[in-house]
This record gives sequence, structure tokens and C-alpha cells, in this order.
Amino acid sequence: MANRVRDAVLDSPTARAKLKAQSKPYFRAIDRGLHLGYRKGKTGGTWVARRYLGNERYVVEALGRADDRQAANGTTVLTFQQAQAQARGRIREVEEAERIAAMGPTITVRGAVTGYIESCEAKEAKIRNGLPLRRHTRSRLARHVLGADLAEKPLQALTADDLQTWRAQASTALTDGSVRRITNDFRAALNAAVRRHAAQLPATIGTTIRNGLAVQASSAPVAREAQILPDADVRRIVASAAEVDAEGGWDGDLHRLVIVLAATGLRFSQVSRMTVADVQVEQNRLMVPVSRKGTGSRQSSHIGVRVAPDVIAALRPALVGRRGTDTLLLRPRWQTVTVRVQQKVGRVPWGNATEMSRTWSSVLERAGLPVNLVPYALRHSSIVRGLRANLPVRLVAALHDTSTAMIEAHYSAYIVTALDELAALAAVSLVTPAPAQLRSVG
Repeated sequence: MANRVRDAVLDSPTARAKLKAQSKPYFRAIDRGLHLGYRKGKTGGTWVARRYLGNERYVVEALGRADDRQAANGTTVLTFQQAQAQARGRIREVEEAERIAAMGPTITVRGAVTGYIESCEAKEAKIRNGLPLRRHTRSRLARHVLGADLAEKPLQALTADDLQTWRAQASTALTDGSVRRITNDFRAALNAAVRRHAAQLPATIGTTIRNGLAVQASSAPVAREAQILPDADVRRIVASAAEVDAEGGWDGDLHRLVIVLAATGLRFSQVSRMTVADVQVEQNRLMVPVSRKGTGSRQSSHIGVRVAPDVIAALRPALVGRRGTDTLLLRPRWQTVTVRVQQKVGRVPWGNATEMSRTWSSVLERAGLPVNLVPYALRHSSIVRGLRANLPVRLVAALHDTSTAMIEAHYSAYIVTALDELAALAAVSLVTPAPAQLRSVG
């Protein structure tokens, strides 16, 4: 910390009262190339900072009022020592801005987000090996961040208030879940830019991002009751998928996708990456690739899920004559012939969950179930099925590739029910005597 300068002429209101009022400030050097000035007026004085630019050129900036007639508050009314601190702080800001400017073009929010999108799509293209990209991240960020007011703001000028304002605006038009997903993408984009360009950004930028995009305090989200289906409704969906599949010329592809989603309770993005070798027929087991969510390393690449023999039987046609490395679940590739006519021109792996959206509506209609059910209902139902079967929460979480914290947050009511049923087994009658045990005599 720089030494505080003392000056008998300027360091107290009593001393400054003896000075003559004049337009030119009384200056006192406080650092190399930096002077603190006091401009005396008829009704009080003000503090200014003068910085030397070289070649006998200076720049002068106002700092605030002097504590001649008012008590100092450290912001607008300053003592001599507070004015010194303000002047030195301002110099540090200017020097930091000059250092950043000398290192290259300004990095904006738009540049950070665009770079992150390109990085994500390059990674996805490598993984999908020529298959169409899902572009979910691009869609979310382009619509809700690149189109926002703060998109052109330099990262070094970004404040927590800017980010909080953006989040508040997004919350007015989107559901809580959508806001969380977009915020996570946005946070990841900003943090990636900070890692790449740390030397060009203020040391406090990480704190700014963390505070500005912090999750707002709210009650824990819970699974929607209407999306948790009894086993009879799940079977109805699977059967209806088989009927819609047969009528639509899917050759079993739609039925196999739905039955795997229902049997495993895992995400579409996971089951769509399964290969033929992931079906372990003898063991009645499906090996499902782990999710790519999160940044930590995984101890295993697949999750083993035991399924009923009828699930394996439904998958057998997809195994015959195929290599173990082939993608297990395929769909027809349709080509438009006329406005209302399409024809199949081969089969390709599933790309993303939206490819089953229109057909899913037909499945629900055929099953006589509410049209607002989403395919994720099969995952909700599988998790609750495990809890109701009194499986340990840790096991249910592991089988569904999630954390116990997420299970407890979203399905707490079903955990309580399952534990209550277990606790009932330990209940002992304390009023009615237990039946006497008979002994053989002789």
C-alpha cells in the first residue's frame, strides 16, 4: 500500500479555511506522476486528481467535495486521506484499462458466447462423426444472449448488475427450468472466455460472473405429479408405440426407442448413443453410455441396467447381422416427394429428441393419455418405480445416472413414502400381547 501523504496546508478543514478562493487548484504530489488538488470555492472546496501523461501534458479529474462544511462519507464527501485513496484507485483503473487495450481487441460478451458455441459444436461434431449436430446450445444462446442488450458489452466492463438484469428479463418470458439451462450455458461461455483471455481481464471478473449469475433462492423443484405414470400406463405407451410404428412404416425403430427409454429410465441423449454391443442378451442387461453432463471425469463409460426378457426380445431384430460397433437405435430417413408424400431412403441414427415429437403425440393419442405428457415422463416414472420398490436412493441415482441430491430434491415425497413402508415393517405391538409360543411336551 502506498504511504499516505501528510500536508499541513490541505489535510484538515481548519487548515484549508485559511486558503484563498481561486479557480486553480492547490496541488500536492502524492505519487510519481500523480497530484491531488484542492480547488477552493466561496462555499467550500472540491478534490481533483491530476495525472501526468508526458510531454508536459496532464489530465485532471474531479473526485468529490472536500469535508469543509459536511462530514465525510467516503464517496461524495472526502477527507484529505480519502481523496488520496480515490486518486490512487482511479489511477489503477486507468492503468489496467490501458494495459488491457494494449493486449489486443476488446473481448465482448458476444465474442465470448460465439467462441463457446463454436467450441461446443466442434466437440460435438467429433463425437457424432458426421451426423447432424443438435445445436441446442447455439439455439438457446443466440436467442436469449446474443439478442440481449448486454451482448456488445466488453467483458472487462461487465458488472454483476448487468448479469442480474439479464437474468431477470429472461425469467419473465421463460420457465424456471429454461432459465437455469440458459444461465448454465451463459456461465460456461463467460468462464471459458476468462480462461482463454485471463491476462486481458480484471482479476475480479470471476467473482462478477459468479455473483451475477448466482442461482436465485427458491424452493427445490419437484417432479411434476402428472408426469409420473403407473406401470399400466407405461405399458400402454409401449404398446401404442408398436401400433403407430407398424402403421407409419417405421420397421420397429420407433417401438424399440420407446421401449428402451421406458425400460432404462435414462435420457434420450444416452440411449441414442448405444451400440449393438451394448445389448448383453445372456445377462438381460443394457449397457447405456453415461451422460456428458458436467465437467468431472467418470469412473466408467456405461451404466448397466437389468431389463426384463421381453425387452431383449424386442431388441433382437436390431442385433441380427450387425457389427457390435453399429449404432443400436436407428430411424427411417424420409425424403419429401410431394407436399404430402414422403418416402424412406434408408435409416440413420437418431439425432435429437425433437425427431420423435410429432410421432409421440400420435402415441399418446392412441394410448388415450393426456397430450401434455412428455417423453421424459418415462424417466420420472422409472425413478419413482425404483423408490417405491424400496431400492436405496444411492442405487436409484446410479441406475439413472444422476446424483442422490437430485433424487432427494425432485422426488422427496416418494422417498418418504418408501421409507415409511420400510419403517412399518419394524413396528411392534406394545399393547396386545404377542401370541404364546407352543412347546411340545414329552
